[in-house]
Amino acid sequence: MSTMKFCRECNNILYPKEDRDQKILLYACRNCDHQEVADNNCVYRNVVHHSAGEFTQVLQDVAGDPTLPRTKSVRCTVCGHGEAVFFQATARGEEGMTLFFVCCNPSCGHRWRE
Repeated sequence: MSTMKFCRECNNILYPKEDRDQKILLYACRNCDHQEVADNNCVYRNVVHHSAGEFTQVLQDVAGDPTLPRTKSVRCTVCGHGEAVFFQATARGEEGMTLFFVCCNPSCGHRWRE
C-alpha cells in the first residue's frame, strides 16, 4: 500500500504523475522540479471491512424507509404482523431478480423472499 510521499527539496507533497514516453509512474513536486520514480504502481487502495451484523442491520433498517413500497397482503411467519416492506434485488448465486420482504414490526425485522 502506498503512503504519502514528500519532496526532498522543499518538503511539499509529491503527486503521482505518468511518464507516457518511458511508461513509468513518477512522483512529482508541484512546487519545484523534483521527481522520483515510484517504487510501487499502487497509488490508492480502499479496503472495506464489514462484519456480519452490519449486513443484517441494513436489511432491518429498510422497514423504516418511507421510500420503499409496503404491502398488507403478506403476513410475517415469525410474529404474525400483517405489513411488510418489499424490494427486488439479486440473490447470491442466483440469476435474475428476487422479491424480498422485511417485516415492519420493529421488534421483529424478519426477512424472507418469494
